[in-house]
Amino acid sequence: MMVKIWGKLIKNNKIIKQAVASSDIHDTYQENLTECIVELCYGFDIGKPYWLTKNADEYNKRYKTTFNVDNFIESIEFDKFIIEALEE
Repeated sequence: MMVKIWGKLIKNNKIIKQAVASSDIHDTYQENLTECIVELCYGFDIGKPYWLTKNADEYNKRYKTTFNVDNFIESIEFDKFIIEALEE
């Protein structure tokens, strides 16, 4: 199942980095979504965020979620990391 995600790093309400990642190498949507997030984080040179309950709820409802300082162990140089599913 192909998953395509648009990732954005936001600082002071401006997009400072953005990219699109896609994956269809795994069997499940969740595995492909994780692969996309890992690819975006690698490209942005940031740590992988932790999924909190609010992120799962947001993503399941709107196919979009926002990660902030609460989702990262290390300090971050941006305000938000937003991911949004793109349709084929």
